[in-house]
Amino acid sequence: MGNVKGARKVPASVIRRAKAVRMLVLDVDGILTDGRLFYGPGGEAFAAFHIQDGHGIKMAIRSGLSLAVITGRESEAVARRARELGIVEIHQKAVDKLPVFEDLLAKGGLDASQVACMGDDLLDLPLLRRAGLAISVPDAVGEVRAAAHYVTRRPGGQGAVREAVELLLKSQNHWPAVLERYQR
Repeated sequence: MGNVKGARKVPASVIRRAKAVRMLVLDVDGILTDGRLFYGPGGEAFAAFHIQDGHGIKMAIRSGLSLAVITGRESEAVARRARELGIVEIHQKAVDKLPVFEDLLAKGGLDASQVACMGDDLLDLPLLRRAGLAISVPDAVGEVRAAAHYVTRRPGGQGAVREAVELLLKSQNHWPAVLERYQR
């Protein structure tokens, strides 16, 4: 995929699955962040988000993909970042993520084969097993990596979402239009 020297060869089965994707569902801790939690002196939680992930999300939305966040924790920083990026479907405190996923399918008129999910921990396994394209990160727990169709090269919170978005956009032949935007 792509003409970049040294680019990773993506299996045809992953490309086939990626072509069908209309929605990308993201976990937060360990996917959009590196999984570490920082607390300020007043107990407030801080989160760090990679700017390339954010740009990738915006490119995905501009290219017609829907995005959703399903996370087990609740954080105003997550809600704020998702809103900044244009993600409408933000579901926090979802300890059981599968019913939320099923609701998203129904709401969007989608089949599970049209959804890619990114996760890194055991809470994400039901979604990854149900999704048409299961994506994980190299620092995910072993069971999650084993369930994934694709494991990114980049770790969570360090551009893994951007890598996944590029995989989707390139598989769906949206990448030339994305690049065109930056050739002006």
